[in-house]
Amino acid sequence: MPKKSPLVDAYIAKSAGFAKPILKRIRKLVHAACPQVEEAIKWSAPFFVYKGVLVAMPAFKQHCALIFWKGKLILGKERTKYRRLTSLADLPADKVLLGYIRKAVELNEAGVKIPRPKSKAKIVVPGYLLAALKKNKKALATFEAFSPSHQCEYVQWVTEARLAETRARRLEKMIALLARGKSRHWKYE
Repeated sequence: MPKKSPLVDAYIAKSAGFAKPILKRIRKLVHAACPQVEEAIKWSAPFFVYKGVLVAMPAFKQHCALIFWKGKLILGKERTKYRRLTSLADLPADKVLLGYIRKAVELNEAGVKIPRPKSKAKIVVPGYLLAALKKNKKALATFEAFSPSHQCEYVQWVTEARLAETRARRLEKMIALLARGKSRHWKYE
C-alpha cells in the first residue's frame, strides 16, 4: 500500500487548477516506480523520500516544477528541463518519467552522493604575512589546518588595515592567536 501523506493531499488540493493534474500524475508515477516511497512536506513543497530524497514537486502561481534531487546524474545537462511545467504536455511520457524515477531510486539504493564542486577561490597570502607565519611553526600549522574561510578572515583582517602600524599590530596579534590555535572570531564560537 502506498504511503501517501494527508499533507501532500492538502497541498495538491490548494494548488492552482492547472497544477493539480500535473502533481497528481507525478505522484502516481513516483509511487508506481517505487512502492516503498514516503511523502513529506519539506521547504513548503511535497518531497518523495526513499533512502534519501528522490524528487520534489513544488507548485507556484503560474507553474510547477519537477526537481530530481540528483538531477545532474539522472538528466545530465538537461537537469532544469522540467522546472517550468504549466500543463501535462510539458511532462515527458510516462515510460520516460518512470525511467528517471527508477534511476533516482537506483542511485539512492547504491548510496551515490552528488559530487560537490571544489572551491575555486584561492587565498592570496601576502609575502610579509607568510614570512611572519613561517617564523612561528605553531601559528603556521594552525593557519594551514584552517578552512579557506578561516584563513581568509585572518588575511583580510590584516591586509585591510590602512596604516602600517595597525597592520603590524594586527599581524602580531594574529600570530599570537594562531599559536594558541584560535580562529579569528574564537570568542563567538
